[in-house]
Amino acid sequence: MRLHSMLVAGLVAFSFMIPAALSADADKAKKQAEIQKMAREALQEFYKTEPKLKAEVEKAAGYAVFSTFGLSFIVGGSGGKGLAHDNKTNTDTYMHQAQASGGVQAGIAQSRTLIVFKSPATFKSFIDTGWDVGAGGGAGAAVQGKGAGGTAGGTFGSDTSVYTLTRTGLQAGFGVAGGKFWKDKELN
Repeated sequence: MRLHSMLVAGLVAFSFMIPAALSADADKAKKQAEIQKMAREALQEFYKTEPKLKAEVEKAAGYAVFSTFGLSFIVGGSGGKGLAHDNKTNTDTYMHQAQASGGVQAGIAQSRTLIVFKSPATFKSFIDTGWDVGAGGGAGAAVQGKGAGGTAGGTFGSDTSVYTLTRTGLQAGFGVAGGKFWKDKELN
């Protein structure tokens, strides 16, 4: 009788775990779909702003797109999510981005970042180990994505190009920033 009670208790516990697991999978799929939608919309915004980017992205080994929100007043920080897309395998890796900054700056802004990887090795390194981006500086002002500094391009080396669009808010000043990119363990 005791074995029977234990089996019934085990089955009851197992029956509660199934809906929880299905709910977690549905939540994961929903979050992935939201990031994929953001990436598609961001790419269209970048292409509208700079049409030549479409050809650059299509011939690249891969690209990453991030949406971030940040706040700054002397010191600042931002964070966001995005994905890295492998053009050869047509697969996505979900990732996080964080940035800290300091300088003569003030603002609140939502921005989108596009990183284009020209070599498969650089793209693979970005996915597998993430990036710690050292200090970099910038100056500008943008309102609703328009103005000096609203769209910027740069590089992390000869194998990448980096573009940023300020979507909303106001950013003004000069700052030095460092950042980090890493895989999202929950969504991969």
